[in-house]
Amino acid sequence: MQMRNSNEERSLGELFSELASATSTLIQKEMQLAKVEMTRTVANAGREVAFVAAGGALAYAGLLALVAAVMIGLDRFIPLWLSALIVGLAVVGLGYFLIQKGLTALKNLDPTPRQTVETLKEDKEWAKEQIR
Repeated sequence: MQMRNSNEERSLGELFSELASATSTLIQKEMQLAKVEMTRTVANAGREVAFVAAGGALAYAGLLALVAAVMIGLDRFIPLWLSALIVGLAVVGLGYFLIQKGLTALKNLDPTPRQTVETLKEDKEWAKEQIR
C-alpha cells in the first residue's frame, strides 16, 4: 500500500465521500441532541401536569367540603357548617393556586429544541463552506 504525500490533493470523489461521512455523523449527533432536549422538555411538562392534577384533586375535595358545609348548614343550623365552609374554601384556594401555577408554567414551556436549531444553522453554514 502506498502512502500519500500530505501535499498531494485528494480526488473529488474522496472529498465528496468524506463530506458525506461527516454530514452523516453530524446529522446523527444532531438527532441525539434533539432527543436529549425533547426528553428534558417532556420531563418538565410532566412535572407541571402533576401540579395541575394535584390542584384539580384538591379543588374537587374542596368542592365536596363546600357541599358538605351547605348541607350541614341548611340541615342543622349549627356552627359546624362554618368550620366546614372555612376548610372547604381553604382547600379550593390551595387547589386553584396549584392549578394556576401549573398552567402558567406550561404556557411558558418552550418545546423548541433551541440548541439543536442553532447547531443545525451552524451545520448548514459549515456544509456550504465545505462545498465551496
